[in-house]
Amino acid sequence: MKPDDELCLCFHVTLRKVHNFCRIEKPRRASQLSECGGAGTGCGWCRPFLLRIFENQQHAEGNEIPDSEAYHRERATYLQERKSRKQNEDKPTPPGD
Repeated sequence: MKPDDELCLCFHVTLRKVHNFCRIEKPRRASQLSECGGAGTGCGWCRPFLLRIFENQQHAEGNEIPDSEAYHRERATYLQERKSRKQNEDKPTPPGD
C-alpha cells in the first residue's frame, strides 16, 4: 500500500496520516488511533491493519500491509461476509429450536 492510499475507507484516512499520527502523537493504546480522523470506527475492516501499524510503531517490526488493489478486494469480501452474518442473525428462529 502506498502512503497516500486510504487505509480507512469509511473516513478517507490515508496510511500516511496514520503513520504521521503515530509518529507525532505516540499513542499508548491501539484504540487511540481512532483519534486519527475516526480511523477504525466505521465498518471495522481497517482495525487489524491499524493494530499492525500500532504494533510496528511500538516494536519497530515489519508486518506488511497489502497493496491498494488487494486491500480494496479483501475489504469487499469482508463487508459481504459481515452482511451475510448479519442477515443470518436477523432471521427468526422457528418455534421449538
